[in-house]
Amino acid sequence: MRRLYVPEEQIAPQVALTAEQLHYLRDVLRLLDGEPLEVFDGRGTAYRAVLQGESLRIGDKLLQEPRALDVVLAQALARGEKMDLVVQKATELGASRIVPLISERAVVRLDAQRGPARTQRWRRIAQEAARQCGRADVPAVDEPCSWEMLLALLRGEPERRALLLEAQEPALRLGDAARGVSRILLAVGPEGGFSPRERESALQGGFVPVGLGSRVLRTETAGLAALAVVLHVHGELG
Repeated sequence: MRRLYVPEEQIAPQVALTAEQLHYLRDVLRLLDGEPLEVFDGRGTAYRAVLQGESLRIGDKLLQEPRALDVVLAQALARGEKMDLVVQKATELGASRIVPLISERAVVRLDAQRGPARTQRWRRIAQEAARQCGRADVPAVDEPCSWEMLLALLRGEPERRALLLEAQEPALRLGDAARGVSRILLAVGPEGGFSPRERESALQGGFVPVGLGSRVLRTETAGLAALAVVLHVHGELG
């Protein structure tokens, strides 16, 4: 079934399509009047719909299984297209929120102009990845934040278990730390890992150091591998 993202505030019995949405349906998917599709609002609700001229007629809601697992991925900023890849694949793997993290050892530095523009790009990537993989929700993608902001987020959600992914082999494996916990914050460092100061503040803030094993993974691989492990131990993958 072909799918289209329509923001929650745009949902109505008859949806007036934007020029971009109409171009996608008519010119990319080549849909004709009367052809069915699925509409999702990014908040977890999907509908049957039919194309009519320059609008959609919204039909019945589609049943969606509620997600029991809520994983926030805090990913240290990575250079080039690596962050685009992380956002895309983390969406496909089911992350509920993606937090680009400003880290001392990260090569990427985003100024006041580039930060919001890059965030909008990542949000569009998440929307497209959700459409492609069949999700009815789109993970929130935050603007790049500091360690202090991330720790404040954690203080506001004391029931969420915070896990700090480390390259060396800590005593605790990620799979064991994530098992039986439905709300998780997973922090992944840049190439070279978090600085000693960042690690110390994370441990003082409640993070538990965890590892994936003996292999040293690139930053963009580590976060995605960690998400896959968490989904596996919760029975959602593999």
